[in-house]
Amino acid sequence: MGETHRIVYWIQRLSEIALIGWLTLLLLLDVMVVLTRPDNPVVWLGPVCGAIGVLAVLLRRTHRISGYATLLVASFVTTLIIGSSHVSGLPSFAETGSLLILTIAGLRWIEPISRAAMFSIASVVVLESAAGRLREDTPSLAVGFLVFVGWSIAAGVGAYLRFQLERRKEAVNSVRRAERLELARELHDLVAHHITGIVVQAQAAKIVAEHKPEAVVPALDAIAGAGADALTSMRRLVSVLRAQDGAARSPGSTLMDMRTLVERFSAGGPQVAFDIGQGINDETMAPEVLTTLHRVLQEALTNVRRHAPGTGWVEADLRLGGPPNGPSAGPSPGPPRREQHQGTHWVWLRVRNYGSATDAKISRLGGGFGLVGMSERVEALGGRLTAGHTYTGAWEVVAGFPVSLGGA
Repeated sequence: MGETHRIVYWIQRLSEIALIGWLTLLLLLDVMVVLTRPDNPVVWLGPVCGAIGVLAVLLRRTHRISGYATLLVASFVTTLIIGSSHVSGLPSFAETGSLLILTIAGLRWIEPISRAAMFSIASVVVLESAAGRLREDTPSLAVGFLVFVGWSIAAGVGAYLRFQLERRKEAVNSVRRAERLELARELHDLVAHHITGIVVQAQAAKIVAEHKPEAVVPALDAIAGAGADALTSMRRLVSVLRAQDGAARSPGSTLMDMRTLVERFSAGGPQVAFDIGQGINDETMAPEVLTTLHRVLQEALTNVRRHAPGTGWVEADLRLGGPPNGPSAGPSPGPPRREQHQGTHWVWLRVRNYGSATDAKISRLGGGFGLVGMSERVEALGGRLTAGHTYTGAWEVVAGFPVSLGGA
């Protein structure tokens, strides 16, 4: 975990502690107010309701709806009991604060948005009802007005946070859709490339059969191999749609294209050391995997130029290795293990940049929208992509794909 992630983590923890501490102080204030009126035990329902509110806020991440609903019911029932007992009393401070906090959290997180709005409306009804615990009209109206102002502020904050959340989701989904369409178009082109080869070989086999029948069997074997490659690429098209655009079509990228990309980047920016390990060539990987690796390298280098323009140098390498040793737990703390595993091989692309701090906003979000799209593309092909700080402080992007090697 990088320094930025640790800072954000501790800020969140300290904010949570401060919030619970603030509500606890309000609860103690409720208890002190009740102790000044020992004549009627019914007034203790206020602090009890406040304690339920503090617990609901504490558990709001895991019991968001149930905790919110429990506090609403408890608060309304408390108002009814106090009202029927003809006892005058202030609404519990902890209870009111908890309802306002849960209003913000509910509007931000509860799905769907209509349910969140219903909880928010129920919250203002319960808060205004609690203001009626005061028997006198003038103080009750004043408290009710102040409560409504507090609720309006809480609802505004919650609605704004929900708007930001929905905008972020829409941006991520838009990038993913675009990446799926682009991936589908490229895979379609690869399949078309294979099928064109099949048609050409079939026509050639027909001509050869008339003059040299013994050469037909090897031609049929070549056709069968090309068909198998086409079917493999077609299976990868599950759940993606092909873009109907006029973009240029080509059978895919090559290792030479990756080297050319690195050379062009180095000419106008930080120097890049790009190393291709032994045993890797254009035939090692499926065309769609090689094309995706090219796109990942392009995106990683683009992010270096965009978000870390003062970086000292960049390292990139493409090597064979073993499969990842388990699911990723957050931003990449380093490349997955790369031992050989009894014939199971993965090809790993790693891009690191040194000498410049990455934009804190990008680090906090776990990468830009380009990395979101790259992750969607990589996972659609059965691979894995991680991005984050290493223990040395460098920013690293790692992408891996399973490959089949001859004789493995």
